[in-house]
Amino acid sequence: MFRKILVANRGEIAVRIIRAAQELGVRTVAVYSEADRESPHVEMADERVCIGGPRSHESYLNMDAILEAAEQTEARAIHPGYGFLSENAAFAARCLQHRITFIGPSAGAIRLMGDKAVAKHTMREAGLPTIPGSDGLVHDVAEARRIAAEVGYPVLLKATAGGGGRGMRVCHDEAELEVHFQEASMEAEKAFGNPALYLEKFITGGRHIEFQVLADAFGNVVHLGERECSIQRKNQKLVEESPSPALTASVREEMGRKVVEAVRKIGYVNAGTVEFFRAPEGQLYFMEMNTRLQVEHPVTEMITGVDIVKQQLLIAANYRMELTQEDIGFHGHAIECRINAEDPEQGFRPVPGTIETLELPEGLSDGDVRFDSHVAAGYTIPPYYDSMIGKLIVRAGSRDGAVARMKQALQACRIEGVPTTIPLHLRIMDSEPFVRGEYNTRFVTDVLQLED
Repeated sequence: MFRKILVANRGEIAVRIIRAAQELGVRTVAVYSEADRESPHVEMADERVCIGGPRSHESYLNMDAILEAAEQTEARAIHPGYGFLSENAAFAARCLQHRITFIGPSAGAIRLMGDKAVAKHTMREAGLPTIPGSDGLVHDVAEARRIAAEVGYPVLLKATAGGGGRGMRVCHDEAELEVHFQEASMEAEKAFGNPALYLEKFITGGRHIEFQVLADAFGNVVHLGERECSIQRKNQKLVEESPSPALTASVREEMGRKVVEAVRKIGYVNAGTVEFFRAPEGQLYFMEMNTRLQVEHPVTEMITGVDIVKQQLLIAANYRMELTQEDIGFHGHAIECRINAEDPEQGFRPVPGTIETLELPEGLSDGDVRFDSHVAAGYTIPPYYDSMIGKLIVRAGSRDGAVARMKQALQACRIEGVPTTIPLHLRIMDSEPFVRGEYNTRFVTDVLQLED
């Protein structure tokens, strides 16, 4: 096992990684920006290094500063968390050049899955069903028109280097395709430095379902079941749950087996998430693979008992994974609500400020209620990063029990000083479509009637 690792992130995920490392007896180095000098994750670590100014490009995206900090502190591994450099193939490659272990997949795997068109083709060849559309990139509007005519409108243009909904446009007819092709390409160029697009049939009323996987360097691969992530806004998730109310045990077993085989075929190593779009009639189509730890990993941990972050560290240290698929059990139901300092009634406008009061729900010690966060009363949320305060996760023996427990936990969670999304989450828990488990990715606009 590593003697010391550097955590190249901030906030709640930095806290999460530091705790997992400490439980394995691994020393930790926290890097921080000038804006995060007083952040709790900095105090938790054994060592700390300031890596630059408050803006991300000055600090958490500064590869040179992070690698210099690792060498300065003699940290032999770097955990990137999620966001920032977690899916940056160039950073993973530079870690290798510096003989520092990148706690995640190889640079090659990140590149392979980071190009969405290539990832779709690769996973189709590996045996996963994919949404009808282009076989690779669409090079011009004429080619897009031809493919759209074959699969039928509406269609979805997507940036091959995309993420977060940028470089993505829905086209309901040929006229919209003409306009949106240029718009999406320009947006993709601006956001990702790559204007290339691919095209898929746009399926309405679908659900976003993802499978968590773990794979070691010895060919051992397991899946930890699926998460339902359909409640989202602008492709950013708000609520996640596991298992999905839309999947039967037999579908879970069958698709889990296919996911494991596909991940093994591409030689993937470490934690990853294979994402699917579920059509209203029930077919699951591969969308993309996230080659990192997901924000919502706690819901999977709650129902499987598997510590995904510890597994990441062990796999990166070249330990053979002791888990087999037969060891993975699914116990009860878990729900996660992302609590942000945002005003949903004002277009989800982030509202940085000082948290004056923070009172958490009871039950945090019994294992069925969990609050992953880095904040405390008196903490000032800086304006430079995302507005997440924390993630509230609950588990119960049934889905109905989990919904009821989440409502109780949200009502008992008192945060003052900044507006939060807690009232929004209470609305979600009370809504009939959510209670019945019959919702899709248009929940926020169609049920809550909020602007997407």
